[in-house]
Amino acid sequence: MTPLMKLSAITLDCPDPLALVAFYQEATGLERHPKSDAEFAALDGEGGFNIGFQRVDDYRAPSWPGQVVPQQLHCCFRVVDVDAAEAWLLELGAGKPDQPQEDRWRVLTDPAGHPFCIVGGLS
Repeated sequence: MTPLMKLSAITLDCPDPLALVAFYQEATGLERHPKSDAEFAALDGEGGFNIGFQRVDDYRAPSWPGQVVPQQLHCCFRVVDVDAAEAWLLELGAGKPDQPQEDRWRVLTDPAGHPFCIVGGLS
């Protein structure tokens, strides 16, 4: 019998969980988990899915697109207007590294250096 599994959370290492949860809360509109603190913070998503942020001593940000420090993972978010979403996220504190396919999607980095993509198609 194949075990049944459901993805319940993605957790990102970072130097400051409260700062990173604030960035993603503003970017996604998700609610902050009430037990969030300086060691671990989370956003509550739909259907019990959470995005977590855990403090790591001596955190090293990914060096995307280089591989000196690999990206480890990245999240993708659908948006209505890629240009408008990019401008708004940059105002929130996102960074914009070199782009491999800027005409198809945009790669940004959160304030802790994790790359994430925004892509059109949300209606």
